[in-house]
Order: sequence, then C-alpha cells, then structure tokens
Amino acid sequence: MPELQRLRPDHAPALFTFEQENRAFFAASIPDRGDAYFADFDARHTALLTEQAAGLCHFHVLVDTDGEILGRFNLVDVADDSADLGFRMAEKTTRRGLATATVLHLCTLAATEYGLTTLRAAAALDNTASRTVLTRTGFVPTGEEVQLSGRPGLGYIRLTSSEA
Repeated sequence: MPELQRLRPDHAPALFTFEQENRAFFAASIPDRGDAYFADFDARHTALLTEQAAGLCHFHVLVDTDGEILGRFNLVDVADDSADLGFRMAEKTTRRGLATATVLHLCTLAATEYGLTTLRAAAALDNTASRTVLTRTGFVPTGEEVQLSGRPGLGYIRLTSSEA
C-alpha cells in the first residue's frame, strides 16, 4: 500500500527518477520543468527542504512499498492559514484512484497537522484528470480564469475546516 511521506533528503534519488521517467507524460498536461531543473536537481531539492523547514511549504511524495515514488503532493505558498495545492502522478499509476485518495488525505493533514483552513488549486482546462481529482475531493471552481504556461485554466478552492 503506498504511503504519503513528507519530503526528506533521502527521497532525492527516487524523486529524480520519477521526474525523469514521467517528464514527457507530465509535459502533455502541465508545464514542463525544463532542462535546468534536472541539471540543478540536487540544489533544487535542498532548496525545497529549506523552504519546508521554514514552514513556507509542505512537500510530500507518495511512495510504494519498494521505495519507488508514485506521485508528488505539495502545499506551497503557505500564508494566512492557506496554501496552494499541486500534485502529479506517475503515468503508470493513473486511473487507479490514488490521486483522489492522496489529495483527500493531504487535505486532512492540511487541517490537522498544518493548521490550514483554505486550499487553492488550478488546473488547465484540457487537464481533465486533475480537474476530476479536484472536484472529487471537494474543490470547487472559483470562476477565476488562469494561465498555466500559456494554457487556459481554472482556479479552485476548498475549505479544510469543519465548514467544508
């Protein structure tokens, strides 16, 4: 059974593999990270851990029993009891409900562990999978139109408190 884990230094090798193996798949529906991301991966990973230690972000990976990373689930730009959700799943794990289950779990963590009351997200209009995960997990469209690397998208919001 896969486990959601807070990002740690020892996740770096598996995370690099995850990003490399799924790069083309991700680029079809979300902005590509670019070559610099891979060239400077170790420094970027260290920077993410520094941001996390400062409480600015909460980074997570979904890890299989063999240590393989199946997905990333992040809460970024933490401020005023809110954060932005971002996630990506390995191509081979899609259509199994893992993203939906993990986002639900992360929403619970956001409220109980991180004290967040509001989560925001955005998804490209043509990214049906992400938009489906968001709506299945209680996110509602805000009506805000956004641009994601030049692609039209929608903003979403979800309350994590008992008001949700």
